[in-house]
Amino acid sequence: MSRDDQQFVMERVPITISELYNEVDAVLKATFPASRELWVRGEIQKISDSSGHCYIDLVDPEAQGERQPPTLKVKCWRSKWGSLKADLRAQGIFLEAGMTVVLRGSLDFYRVRAEVGFILADIDVTALLGKMALDRAALIEALQKEGLFDAQRQLDVPLVPLRVGLVGSPNTEGFNDFLGQLERSGFSFVVTVVKATVQGQNAPREVAQAIATLHDEEIDVICLVRGGGSKGDLVAFDSPEIARAIASCRIPIWTGIGHTGDESVADVVSNARFITPTACGAAIAERVGLYWGEVATAAGIIATTSREVCQRRELAYSTLRGQLVGSARGHLRHYRSEILHQRQRLSSSPRLALRRSFEHLSGRAARLAPSIANATRAAQARLDAQHRLLSAYDPVRTLERGWSLTLNERGEIIRSLDDVGEGVMISTRLVDGVLNSQVRSKEPSKE
Repeated sequence: MSRDDQQFVMERVPITISELYNEVDAVLKATFPASRELWVRGEIQKISDSSGHCYIDLVDPEAQGERQPPTLKVKCWRSKWGSLKADLRAQGIFLEAGMTVVLRGSLDFYRVRAEVGFILADIDVTALLGKMALDRAALIEALQKEGLFDAQRQLDVPLVPLRVGLVGSPNTEGFNDFLGQLERSGFSFVVTVVKATVQGQNAPREVAQAIATLHDEEIDVICLVRGGGSKGDLVAFDSPEIARAIASCRIPIWTGIGHTGDESVADVVSNARFITPTACGAAIAERVGLYWGEVATAAGIIATTSREVCQRRELAYSTLRGQLVGSARGHLRHYRSEILHQRQRLSSSPRLALRRSFEHLSGRAARLAPSIANATRAAQARLDAQHRLLSAYDPVRTLERGWSLTLNERGEIIRSLDDVGEGVMISTRLVDGVLNSQVRSKEPSKE
């Protein structure tokens, strides 16, 4: 065998698949050592979360015109993905298909499938946060162009908003704080609750559906409440679904979202916004309380005026009755005197003169009786009219409509906590009686 033939035979000596993969693995590690920091930009084509691990198919968004763009298989193990996912959520970021991301990590060669993959170590959130800000600004601009941005603020809130629609998560601290304000007010609020998740990826859809449900109810005002949380927990309130649901609703919507930083889009498009659920509930109770204070004041004025009018009319009636009695007695004395005079004349006059005198006196007496009766009926009619007028202003009518009056020991109306001290006896006047109670404590409204 010639030398050339020997060389040819040596070059054709095959290697095993393992040996081939060893060489590939060695080349990759030499070119992309673990110490080398790799940053890769791509578009998420598919993402899944399984057994605590994250798997992402990342494609090249700049590979235009290719039938099948280059795909990089990205893996993030459970030990890293848990903390990374929590950090993203705290900033309001949820990875989903279609998002362009910048990832840091290292190459990985999966020998079983001969697949070059990428082990994720970190995500650059700067670009993602910038996109969220742009999306928020674009949403506000779109609402302005559609005439929805100021739609809620043009709605009038009823003077006494006792029918309240509540959107939130029951039994949470913020939810209970809101209801506590209404309960402590002492007013008869009717609250219609529609449960909705107020954080996470399902929150926009559930909150929008809850608002749509209350839109068909007989509600005075809808309150959307959520207690405090991180920026990520509150990102749902910047979503188009919630913003459009609020802006399109024909019932005034108040927001009580527990944050002190930037306003959410939901706050911006609402009829009124408050920094906490507690403040939102207190505002509704205060609005009703102001109206009740005005009603109580007016009722007190009406009661006082009614008593004065009754007293004046009673005095006038007594005076008129005395005048009628005196006038009747005067007429009786006059005609008695005339009768005596005529009797004296008749004692010395013929029988004809006696008959004429008798007829004359009978006629006068017949005219006098109707005159007195007519005067009495006219006076009684005027008195009845005055009583009917006073009955229309009777405070009892106001109590029959469900109101009550709270009085101190001196019988004065209590309008403020400053009007009464602890340990003092008070009485609450209802339509069917009076409740007597003692003030044990006072709780001012929390602003």
